[in-house]
Amino acid sequence: MAPKNAPNLRKYQTSLVLLLEAAFIAIFYFFVNYEDYNVNGKRIPLDMYAEFQDVHVMVFFGFGFLMMFLRRYSFSSTGFNLLLAALAVQWATLMNGFLFSFRDGSITINLKSLVTANMCAASAVIAMGAVLGKSNPIQLILMTLLEVSGFIFNRWILKNVLRVDLLLSILHLHVFGAFFGLMMAWALSLPGKNRRHEKEKQSTTTSLFSMLGTIFLWMFWPSFNSAFLEKENEKMYAVYNTYFGMAVSAVTAFAVSVITSRKGQLNMAHIHSAVLAGGVAVSATAMMTTFPWIAMTLGFTAGVISVLGYRYARPMLNRSFGIHDTCGVLWIHGFPGIIGVLTKVIIKLVMAENIRMILKDLLFEYVALSATLALSLVLGMITGFLLKCKWWKPVPFHKHFDDQAYWEFPHLAMKL
Repeated sequence: MAPKNAPNLRKYQTSLVLLLEAAFIAIFYFFVNYEDYNVNGKRIPLDMYAEFQDVHVMVFFGFGFLMMFLRRYSFSSTGFNLLLAALAVQWATLMNGFLFSFRDGSITINLKSLVTANMCAASAVIAMGAVLGKSNPIQLILMTLLEVSGFIFNRWILKNVLRVDLLLSILHLHVFGAFFGLMMAWALSLPGKNRRHEKEKQSTTTSLFSMLGTIFLWMFWPSFNSAFLEKENEKMYAVYNTYFGMAVSAVTAFAVSVITSRKGQLNMAHIHSAVLAGGVAVSATAMMTTFPWIAMTLGFTAGVISVLGYRYARPMLNRSFGIHDTCGVLWIHGFPGIIGVLTKVIIKLVMAENIRMILKDLLFEYVALSATLALSLVLGMITGFLLKCKWWKPVPFHKHFDDQAYWEFPHLAMKL
């Protein structure tokens, strides 16, 4: 049975989505053009298309199926991921265009800008993972607009204030998306409702589909970390390091999951999350590490932290602070992302020939990470409190993690 506020949501949701799309179409009409490769004999970068396709599959297929582990929320996990990612790509294209590539009164779109937009969409999808099952579509749409705006504004700060390379600044998406979602989950939490929800369960079918999404992300993650690198040696280093880092994190996840189990059995939720943590941890250093053992050590560390955090710290955060992280994004993206940045600082220190000259760069790295954390936490908290307003029809606790609140559900699903 659908919740009593479904008709109101239907009216608001339709109006909001159609209004946004009408606005996007109008803005694209006046300000956006495709890059013309017939001018001055420009070479069409067809090699970039493969990387675009890899990142595209990760955002729409990989993350969508990764979040499909909940027994009664699989329709919403994949469906809302598609909705938010498609919306975020359009909004990110405009935001990045106006802030970074607005020339002669127009925005020029090419394959690189599409990859950038997909990565910005990934940050919103990561944030959604923290509030999965506890937010209605209107809240998620507004969250996407605010999160993508905040993330791109953070990139603008890193570029113009801290002089961080624009293309490398996008790798902060893991940290920004995770902590934005975490603070939003805290702000949306209901008093006295920090116990485990009866519908927050997995099933064999949904866990298998989630594993499918995990494998797709695992396979394409080297493209995610190397897409913007132009030097061939740096690109290949990024591919090699990401591959070995994720291989080690996958093996480590299986080992640590067994250790933390009372019956000595594997936990599928650990595998879904921890095998990807290595790719996140390697992202900041992937292009500069010339020794595979460093990437493998990062993968091992991220795998251990991810499993232990998901197993022990995640329920503690819920009980003690009311922070319910549905997908465990803090342990897949948040802390592994921080580990990667800190490792980058250590590597620069070790490789530096002149410590005095490198200290300025290291200070900027630290400030960039601190600014990303601060902005994501503040904006996530503000967004959560704004969306908690009764005007947005927050989901009542007994309707959390339930597809039937939003979808025309097959009658056999009532047996779940």
